[in-house]
Amino acid sequence: MLLYPLFASMRAIESPSTLDDQQWLTYWVLYSFITLFELSFWRFLAWLPFWPYMKLLFCVWLVLPIFNGAAYIYESLVRKYLKIGSYAVSSKYPEQQRKVLQMLSLDTRKSVERYIDKYGLDAFERVVKAVSSCDQFEHST
Repeated sequence: MLLYPLFASMRAIESPSTLDDQQWLTYWVLYSFITLFELSFWRFLAWLPFWPYMKLLFCVWLVLPIFNGAAYIYESLVRKYLKIGSYAVSSKYPEQQRKVLQMLSLDTRKSVERYIDKYGLDAFERVVKAVSSCDQFEHST
């Protein structure tokens, strides 16, 4: 719960990608929540002999890349209910594109916004139309 995440966090700091930074920052935020929970409810948890095993399994699920649990929990629970530094979609996009961008995860949204900045809004619209026409083709067969 500490050694591998510490090692992976140091590797993430040194890597040029920001995706692994987000994974490990997310892990440490969730690990902090778990620690605060344990400190707050230690009297109750002392009565649960299986608590350390549950915590270990949960932290393994958070850490292992095959499960990507930290990102899942953060995206589906933490970000939804804690509006810390919410990343609103820029008003420079038309309303329809803002709705599409708002539905995307933060990482995907950043990538799409970089794509739009590089190739223009028309290129993004062509991609969306191409994907929707492929989707309609798959549903008709």
